[in-house]
This record gives sequence, structure tokens and C-alpha cells, in this order.
Amino acid sequence: MVKMRDWVEEINERARTKLGIGRVADYIPALAERDANKFGIAICTNEGEIYAAGDALEPFSIQSISKVFLLTLSLRVYGNALWERVGLNPSGMPFNSLTQLEAERGKPRNPFINAGAIVVADRLVSAFATPSKHLQDVARKLSGNESILIDRRVLESEWQHRSRNAAMAYLMKAFDNIDNDVDHVLHSYFSCCSLSMSCIDLAIALNYLAADGHAHATGEPFIAPDLARRINSIMVTSGMYDAAGDFAYRVGLPAKSGVGGGIVAIVPGKFSVCAWSPALDENGNSVAAQYALELLASEMDARLGR
Repeated sequence: MVKMRDWVEEINERARTKLGIGRVADYIPALAERDANKFGIAICTNEGEIYAAGDALEPFSIQSISKVFLLTLSLRVYGNALWERVGLNPSGMPFNSLTQLEAERGKPRNPFINAGAIVVADRLVSAFATPSKHLQDVARKLSGNESILIDRRVLESEWQHRSRNAAMAYLMKAFDNIDNDVDHVLHSYFSCCSLSMSCIDLAIALNYLAADGHAHATGEPFIAPDLARRINSIMVTSGMYDAAGDFAYRVGLPAKSGVGGGIVAIVPGKFSVCAWSPALDENGNSVAAQYALELLASEMDARLGR
């Protein structure tokens, strides 16, 4: 598919016109060191073809993209019982809001805000002796890249600046929605956020959401087709922080972003795509990566003859 390769290169060139807009996340000091002029994009088709351009091989901190892995693994263990602990609706509040958590008696609105992901991490702490290592192993298996690691500098930086997340976790524990030791849960959560993966790694690893739960790298089903559809639905409503509605209107694809600058989007039945650039807008989403995905969505049918 030469035209796919050419199209990805074109998106790379056009998205780079947005470099210089936005700011690199600095509330986690280790993230502030990233070069704002980086951009990469990678597509993994359901047939296993990879098309990439720019800095697609450069690993970065996946941050909140890890919440997709956390949610998937927790649903594999607990099924629908997970929703007794965390909701399914958009929050309408900042991703680290304490106000909403207090008002709703410690049950987070969805698994993609920080409080929700901490609850999901608590469930995995109950299920696995070393949940962060388990998630790292799963990321390696799904991507086919055995060199994927947790970035210890980012982990330490997150741990040193954990106050707000700790406040949420202790509040939820006060409402009996955290079972395990708070520090253990938080360390596991931060470890997962500190996974370092490239655009190519993420496009391959999350392709199961485009392929009815089938993992390309393993050649085996990873989750059931209906579960892939449900996770995609949550990504549409809650995957892009406070800008989920705006992104859904402009792009129309299930997606999950992270403050490391990555965004993964899913074209069900077709392919998965990851775009990355560290400079973020006021909602914490990468400016250039969003633009790249908007270009991709608006041109997809014409470019691919569908």
C-alpha cells in the first residue's frame, strides 16, 4: 500500500507545522525535559502492516494511555463487577478533581480520570503480586518489543509530586473504595504511567481494540469482541480529558491521550494509530498529535478508497 505510506509521510509533514504551539507538561519535572519539536506517527493495520513517519521509533512516557491497559487487564479479571467501584460517564470536571470525588462518595466517574485509574490499579494490586511488572510484560507481549521498560526517572518524579493523587486515593479509601495500602497502589499506578513506548509500540500493542480483541503480535485473541467495543466506547466519551466531546466531534474516533504527548486512536475494523508530540494544549492533549489525527480522520475515506 504505497499510498498509505505516502499519506502517513504527508501527515507527518503537515502536523509539523503545529510544532511550537503549546507547552510541554512541567508538573512532572522529568517530562519537562522533552524536546517540543518532536513528532511521530505510526499506523498498525489489522493485517499487521506498519506505516510510520517522523520520530515514530522514539520512546516516550505513555502516561494516561496506560489507563487503557489498566482498564483492559482489570476487566479481564473482574468483568462487570469492576463497575461497582468506578463509573462509566464523562466527568465534566478536571481529570484530577477532588470536588466531584467528595460529592459522589469516593466513586470516580470513569476509569480514565486519575481517581478512576487509581481504583482500577487497586483492583490489579489485589489480583497480581507485582501489577506494574505484569502490565509491563503485557505491553511487551502485545507490542512484540521485549525492551519496553518503566522509566525510573519519570516514576521517581511522579512519586515526589504525588500529593494530589495521594489526596484522591486517601479520600477514596475513606469511602472504602480502595482495598490496599495507598502507597502501594499509587506506586503501581505511577509505574504503569511511566512505561516508555514508541508510537510504533503503542499502535501495535493497542491494535486489539481495532481488531475485535485479536492481538496482532501474539496472533491470539486478547479480549472478547464485545469488550473491545465497550472499551472503545469509553474512549470516545472520556479518553481526551475535558476535550473528549470536542475531539469526538472533530475526529470521531475512539482515542486516549497522555500528558507525555501521545494519543492513540482506533479505527474499528481497520487499524490503530498513535501520534506523539510533547507540546500540549490547555486540556493536556498534544497539539500536533491532535491535528495529525484530525487530518487522518477527515481524509481517510478519500485516501484509502473507502
